[in-house]
Amino acid sequence: MALTTFKHRIMGLLDGTGIQVDGPHPWDFQVHNPHFYRRVIAHGSLGLGESYMQGWWDAQDLDGLIYRLLMANLEERVLTFDMLLGFLHARFFNLQKPARAFDVGRRHYDMGNDLYKHMLGKRLIYSCGYWEKAEDLDAAQEAKLELVFHKLGLKPGMCILDIGCGWGEALKLAAQRYGITGVGITVSEQQAEYARHICKGLPIEIRLQDYRSLGEQFDRIFSIGMFEHVGVKNYPTYMRVVRRCLRNDGLFLLHTIGGNKSVHDTDPWIAKYIFPNGMLPSIQQIAAASEGLFVMEDWHNFSVHYDKTLQAWRRNFENSWEVLKTQYTETFQRMWRYYLSISMASFRARKNQLWQIVFSPQGVPGGYVAAR
Repeated sequence: MALTTFKHRIMGLLDGTGIQVDGPHPWDFQVHNPHFYRRVIAHGSLGLGESYMQGWWDAQDLDGLIYRLLMANLEERVLTFDMLLGFLHARFFNLQKPARAFDVGRRHYDMGNDLYKHMLGKRLIYSCGYWEKAEDLDAAQEAKLELVFHKLGLKPGMCILDIGCGWGEALKLAAQRYGITGVGITVSEQQAEYARHICKGLPIEIRLQDYRSLGEQFDRIFSIGMFEHVGVKNYPTYMRVVRRCLRNDGLFLLHTIGGNKSVHDTDPWIAKYIFPNGMLPSIQQIAAASEGLFVMEDWHNFSVHYDKTLQAWRRNFENSWEVLKTQYTETFQRMWRYYLSISMASFRARKNQLWQIVFSPQGVPGGYVAAR
């Protein structure tokens, strides 16, 4: 099939979106390689992302372009073999089984602490900030942690579990301000090493451990930005582990990105280059997994704050590139920029959500009062 035919198909898909090829708007495609059209038709979102990584096209306003594509629901109109293969693979195999638990740690979180130090700000917190009263990223991240602590009602002497503790910042702050003791688990060796360093001298234990092997009990449990790696086949197991580890009068806070529809897989480009074996839960999937184990006390959606968080991360990343380019390639720069841009666009288009959900094992006597 001639390249012009593929170009005409792309032009037809873009009709009515406000996006042009080689147009004057900052969100327009600027195509440098004519094979771009065939690649996108053949491979959908995977072809779109890979061709950007390779410099086949650009857009001055990259997130603005992706936002318009998402608002037009074009992802539902370009179905490819890659998407079918990913769906079938996730449907029939447990991509997040224990043998695979540490894959995302090695491939994503162990990419280099220097990258995350430059991108994430004062505290290495790789999740949505809370911008209700904050004016910068550091303040938004501290406000998010305080929101978590207030929702859980932390008090001195409580023993806390952080499932997916990242670089240890949440447990460190909780120990310093609230006098708690705690355990944090992660599947990333670099995160564990860093967390142990910053929590040195505090009553905090950091473990390189899969959540399924947890057994002891805690007064409070929180999990911030980890549930996206659990997978729908493992949601019931995850919830049973949390219930097993939570005392009867305890509280559990789940902070997770979520999707508007129940799915079994993720975007092919994201799965290949960013988060292997990841997927976003839906309201229905979380509810089904927690049914019979917990009372849902509060469900808080502040997904609009993620766009602003991602903008700050991308700005930090781009501003630090002169330092980072000694360790990372130009292809990596384009890949990471694309990842942050499509993420902010997905939240702006309300395709993705950010939820904080508070559960209790038996219901809070007299009712739960939610912090905001």
